[in-house]
Amino acid sequence: MTLNRKHALLSSSSAHRWLECTPSARLEDQYPDTAGESAREGTFAHKLAELELEHYLKTIGDMKYHTAVAALKNGKSPLGDFYTKDMESYVGEYVDLVIQKYEEAREKDAEAALLLEQRLDFSDWVPEGFGRGDAIVIADGTLEVIDLKYGRNTPVGAAHNPQIRLYGLGAYNEFGAIYDIDTVCLTIMQPRNGGESSESLAIADLLAWADSIRPIAQAAFKGQGELKPGPHCQFCRASVRCRALAEYQLELARYDFRDADQLSDNEMADVLGRADDLVRWANKIKDYALMEVVEHGRQWPGWKLVEGRSTRKISEPEQAAVVLTTQYGHSEEDIYRPRELKTLTQLEKVIGKKELADELGGLLIKPPGKPTLVPESDPRPVFNTAADDFDVI
Repeated sequence: MTLNRKHALLSSSSAHRWLECTPSARLEDQYPDTAGESAREGTFAHKLAELELEHYLKTIGDMKYHTAVAALKNGKSPLGDFYTKDMESYVGEYVDLVIQKYEEAREKDAEAALLLEQRLDFSDWVPEGFGRGDAIVIADGTLEVIDLKYGRNTPVGAAHNPQIRLYGLGAYNEFGAIYDIDTVCLTIMQPRNGGESSESLAIADLLAWADSIRPIAQAAFKGQGELKPGPHCQFCRASVRCRALAEYQLELARYDFRDADQLSDNEMADVLGRADDLVRWANKIKDYALMEVVEHGRQWPGWKLVEGRSTRKISEPEQAAVVLTTQYGHSEEDIYRPRELKTLTQLEKVIGKKELADELGGLLIKPPGKPTLVPESDPRPVFNTAADDFDVI
């Protein structure tokens, strides 16, 4: 029996995972899909972008548009209260890109089409596979899928990206019989981390890739294959109970906690490359274990739930100030802190990141960051240490 899912079992957003670890999709299906704060913020940003583009296309009336946008800005939308001037600016970059690509397409082809929030079916290659395309531009033999990524922590590129390739397949599957399409352009816009990224593929190449993943998708749908731990496990809901991942993470114990100067350079590099993943995994285990006890009454052998440490605080600051000043004669200098400037994050939320930078000009500086070790694939330039400078002298 097929479940009535809001999201496909083999979702496009998790394709990078089930293509590597085919049993993961069925394992994840046993755990609730609880969207985090960043996911809800992304949904909010997508809705704002959709409204802006609908207004541009005049598929939504002025009154309905202004009412909906006002609800988002005033925190009265069921999507939450995530609006900031920065979000408006970042979403504007995506909206401008979509409009630019559509208008360029119309210059070449008067019949060019811009479609928003299209349900895309790629189940010919991935069992029950479907997704939703943010924006699709079709013109002059080319179909372009444009996907907004509002996240800022991890850069997402379009090259060899299975999620947007699946969107491209779904779009071609939907419109290939109507339009004469020979090229698919796959574009990701991540305004907070990297901007625009694109990959163009001939239809034959996209279909060849689709045929290559079909047997993998079929195995993933059946939950077959070997568990394969790796970086793709980071957001897997099953990672907290996955034995293969636990064994992979705990391989670090083979070093037997020897002193660092007894490890070879290669062993040190191995630990450096896996330490962050190990910490993230351990923290997910702790969070999951606590949630199971608090929400479901589960008991873990050898562990119990207690009240954590707490910090004292004043419940009614204004009332406390009245008591201290009027009843006990303390001066305002005794009980109030000196006025201080809000943090940069707080100021940017009120004023806007770009606007604040323009208004402060040279007063806004960025001191050198603290040296940190990263893989060689990281695009940042090598940091010159004091020892390096001395060698040059």
